[in-house]
Amino acid sequence: MLREGLIGSLATFALAATSLVQAAAAPAAAPAAPAAAAAGAGAGQTPVQVEAAAPKGTLKNPYSDDNKDITEQGHKLFFNYSCNGCHGGTGGGGMCPPLINDVWVYNGDDDTLFRLVTLGSIALQAKGYTRRGRENVVAPMPPFGGLIPTADELWKILAWVRSAYDGDPKYKFGSPPPPPPPPDE
Repeated sequence: MLREGLIGSLATFALAATSLVQAAAAPAAAPAAPAAAAAGAGAGQTPVQVEAAAPKGTLKNPYSDDNKDITEQGHKLFFNYSCNGCHGGTGGGGMCPPLINDVWVYNGDDDTLFRLVTLGSIALQAKGYTRRGRENVVAPMPPFGGLIPTADELWKILAWVRSAYDGDPKYKFGSPPPPPPPPDE
């Protein structure tokens, strides 16, 4: 068990280091037009470029989770980028939280999920996002924005995650805001 934990930690470190090296080596590109990024577009752009150009809360997946062709492509990409190594082959969890239940650690909206995968959890928190949910398995999400070559591929992965969702239907796209505190008496 200890050995598996160490191997998992080393794998996470290697992915994060690779992402940082690739991001540093990538040539600077002009940011996308905010309207295109907000619509979830970004054809040919990296997830990092799309994330940087879009105001918080504006990213929307252009793919529907009921498009079988897209979700099959997304599941293949999920394996290609080794997401299954931490989250399991069906997204049901492993050494990291499940992706298909109704617990959204940061939130389940398209914008937050895209940024979480692109930036990783530490950079996401640095941009003002906070934990909203807890899982039994907690680990930092490494940044994959430098590893996944196009925003289009990331959107397909996220469409597959949505299609595999098996939690409470009312939480499929995120947790509702907490109820307001009771009035003072």
